Amino acid sequence: MHAPSLTHFGLGKKVLRYFKDTIDFGIWYCKGDEKLKGYVDSDWAGSMDDLKSTTRFFFSLGSGVFSWNSKKQYVVAQSSKQCILLQ
Repeated sequence: MHAPSLTHFGLGKKVLRYFKDTIDFGIWYCKGDEKLKGYVDSDWAGSMDDLKSTTRFFFSLGSGVFSWNSKKQYVVAQSSKQCILLQ
């Protein structure tokens, strides 16, 4: 804020171009279909590379989805480590 550079100016222009190009985008809601729905899903050690789980969710109001996310765990939970039985 105290010393803006050309990089800051370029990023500001990029944001304004994004708004200009997406001005007609939006979520359409139909009357009579105002049910709020939420779905959550999680796998257990779904990644075979690092045994980390992934959690996903989305929420919708009627026909428009307004929030969603998918995130992989940072660490492997102790309960999800694979154990090898040696005989």
